[in-house]
Amino acid sequence: MSERANFGSKMGVILAASGSAVGLGNIWRFPCMVGENGGAAFILVYILCVMFLGVPVMVSEFLIGRRAKTNAIEAYSKLAPGTPWIWIGITGVAAAFLILSYYGVVAGWTLEYTVASAVGELSGAKDYTAFFNDFVSNPWKPVLYMAVFILLTHIVVVRGVREGIEKFSKIMMPLLLLIICVLVGCSFSLSGFEEGAAFLLRPDFSKVTNKVILDAMGQAFFSMSIGMGCLCTYASYFSKDTDLMKTAGSVATIDTLVALLGGFIIFPAVFSVPGLSADAGAGLVFITLPNVFHLIFQNVPWLGYIFSLMFYVLLMLAALTSTISLHEVSTAYIHERLKWSRKKAAWAVTAGCIFLGVFCALSFGVLSEIKLFDLTIFDLFDFVTAKLIMPLGGMFISIFTGWYLERSIVKAEVTNEGKLKIPFFKFYIFLLKFVAPVCIGLIFINELFK
Repeated sequence: MSERANFGSKMGVILAASGSAVGLGNIWRFPCMVGENGGAAFILVYILCVMFLGVPVMVSEFLIGRRAKTNAIEAYSKLAPGTPWIWIGITGVAAAFLILSYYGVVAGWTLEYTVASAVGELSGAKDYTAFFNDFVSNPWKPVLYMAVFILLTHIVVVRGVREGIEKFSKIMMPLLLLIICVLVGCSFSLSGFEEGAAFLLRPDFSKVTNKVILDAMGQAFFSMSIGMGCLCTYASYFSKDTDLMKTAGSVATIDTLVALLGGFIIFPAVFSVPGLSADAGAGLVFITLPNVFHLIFQNVPWLGYIFSLMFYVLLMLAALTSTISLHEVSTAYIHERLKWSRKKAAWAVTAGCIFLGVFCALSFGVLSEIKLFDLTIFDLFDFVTAKLIMPLGGMFISIFTGWYLERSIVKAEVTNEGKLKIPFFKFYIFLLKFVAPVCIGLIFINELFK
């Protein structure tokens, strides 16, 4: 085995870690959650959850990965040899593998919609509900697009940490942010911009309920890729002088900014069409928005074509930055544990995810009748990972760092062996020991019994 790879620059670290966090959770799931939970009040609660729960646990994953300098499973084995703590790593790697299998299906939808936008299939008046349902229930199209998307992910991962993940992050993240800014600029001209902006910026605190708080906490952890081994794996490639606190703050800021800007793209468009509701749920991106793009740009069809194409390219890029990090979690483990070449390890992950992805893709069509606990295959994968493994992983990561790891190790990592001053270190430990486990436990119970 050659010397372990690492990221080559501070910007590469931030963009790669941000790419892991930024995904469909920001541009698809976040607007859906905002719409369903009353707008600006939910956003404020979400930002507080990111600051006081998401960032501390993210720093914990960072310090575990960098301290151990190995994959997500062996990191816990190295820091807590001979203890059950290794199961945090095992479940994290398993979650990343399973999530890639079904997330690749949704990522494939973004690729199909990008192609459909490019060839003009999303232009003109049509039944977009039928268009979406016909596609996801097709016996071969969703499988093809899922496989193509995972293969695109494979191409990046197989090239390695610097030449693959870091180099592509430096291209894709700025491009993603550029497209977002262009689309937000376009949304200023929409008739519903003022109403959409008010929905996002004027909080109605009467709408803050227990459900809103728990949903905001859950979205913060889902959006920031906590509890699935991605952050721990990427941090194992950090250099010893990487400022973990600043990196976590930068990633959280970019992640939140992308989610908010996604809202400034979607809601002004939705409010530009009378009669449409902001709480359209999961169908917002793939059913409601194509119709919205047609209606608001029907007098200038070429502008509607460009807006639609750029939006779905944005979705595709966001999905790709996430699938790369998910793929790397399992690839790194196989590469280091079995001493396989990176190429062989990446192919094993790609083949396994495509195999499971076939069943997830077909669960909307020919396999829709196959259910376990009244859940389709796709929904079962989502339930096990998003509602069980991820919240429990986040809770045990905070307990591991706050209660098990020696305080000297934690302090040495976050201060870079005393080179950095962290005046709020005791508050950070307090959050990890008491606040984060309780709050994540509440998320777990809320998600489990929804």
